[in-house]
Amino acid sequence: MSRWDGKTKGFLAGYQIFLFFIQHTKLSVVYALLRMVTYYYYVFARKPRRAIEGFYREFLQYSSGEARKLARTNFYIFGQIMVDRAAFLLNKTKHFKHIFQNEEYLRDMLAAGKGGILLSAHVGNWETAGNLLEGRITPMIHIVMLDAEVESIKRFMKQRTGGPKFQLIPIKDDLSHVISIRNALLKNEFVAIHADRYLEGAKCIEMDFLASKARFPLGPFLIASKFQAPVTFVFANKNGPYHYHLSASPPIYQQMKPEEIAKLYVQTLEEKVQAYPEQWFNYFEYRVND
Repeated sequence: MSRWDGKTKGFLAGYQIFLFFIQHTKLSVVYALLRMVTYYYYVFARKPRRAIEGFYREFLQYSSGEARKLARTNFYIFGQIMVDRAAFLLNKTKHFKHIFQNEEYLRDMLAAGKGGILLSAHVGNWETAGNLLEGRITPMIHIVMLDAEVESIKRFMKQRTGGPKFQLIPIKDDLSHVISIRNALLKNEFVAIHADRYLEGAKCIEMDFLASKARFPLGPFLIASKFQAPVTFVFANKNGPYHYHLSASPPIYQQMKPEEIAKLYVQTLEEKVQAYPEQWFNYFEYRVND
């Protein structure tokens, strides 16, 4: 699995320009500009380009030519998703539509009164899903993540957009985030966790993944196993310029071992990656080197 440094890449000036165009032009115009910008990144961002092309070749068995073509599409779709994320925060949402496959699973989880753990991945646009779920399914949703964005960028985004609608539970070395997760579940709220990236030094679990092997972080599956809350796998994938497809897997209500939850998660993740290969947004080395 990817060895990630946990840091958001970017510069404040880029975010300022980015938001200016979204606020003052049509999204179709911004999408058109993205073709030039993302092609530039495809050419010059060699490390992420090689990583994603390697993933397509080694895990999805694409030829080198197919991998290069898909990587260019990947960079472009990623740019669109960044635009969409900001557009949602700026309330420029009238053109967007979405469907939610198995939405009733989340409603059933809330009816059980124990909250819910939503495991997801960097496939598609989970942040937009979080903004859509809050208020529609539940009055409160928490997302567990590293709070590693550059402080000036965070402050600027919050000033200009009001920030995301969901609540952030930052991962801490003192494990205080585990207490925050417990408190949220006790209040019958949802807690979402990405389970597809690990940091160097973190405990991992090695799994068969597509046509190779990969390491996944053990922490999310330990949390899903420890707490007496239903668990589901939720994804939000882009199905067109202004359309999203949200989905949830059948909830797990019985207590299971972390390894058992991880196996079910990876099976669902494989299905999503095969259905939306252009929306795999992990630009890191994934293959386990023997």
